[in-house]
Amino acid sequence: MKYIVLFSILMATSLSFGADKSLEHRLGVGYSNQVGVGDVVGLPSIMAKYYTSKDLAFSGAVGISTGETNSAFGLLFKIYRVIFPEDSMLFYMGGGAGLVSNKVAGDNSSGFELMGVVGSEFFFPGLENLGFMFEAGIGVISLSSDVSFRTIGQSPINAGMVFYF
Repeated sequence: MKYIVLFSILMATSLSFGADKSLEHRLGVGYSNQVGVGDVVGLPSIMAKYYTSKDLAFSGAVGISTGETNSAFGLLFKIYRVIFPEDSMLFYMGGGAGLVSNKVAGDNSSGFELMGVVGSEFFFPGLENLGFMFEAGIGVISLSSDVSFRTIGQSPINAGMVFYF
């Protein structure tokens, strides 16, 4: 029992000493799963994110899935504004726009995607260069003549993980 109490105290104190995370002028590379293409909401994508200042960031993500009869492509650009910084965590709001293309059974359709989100990026003590994100918001996808509205609720597994250089 005394080891459990000692472990709990050590974990609580190590988490309380998290450094104020400054990402100004840092580039991160990772993945996201947010591009929505037709029925495929969540096309896995490679993402790059750059903080131009301590409270403004931009990202770009590209996702590709090729096949003979079914394929998908998405290119998404987002802007983030930090609204509340915490130790080892940033709360932000942002928006995104992108181009999408989807081919199902040989029928190709192209269009655009728009989204507005609020979210958070957090960092574990000892892993200050690795950011995990989660987001929620609304979006619209227009493919050819079909327009779909959707809610966005992304866990860290889907919203993304970025390593900052």
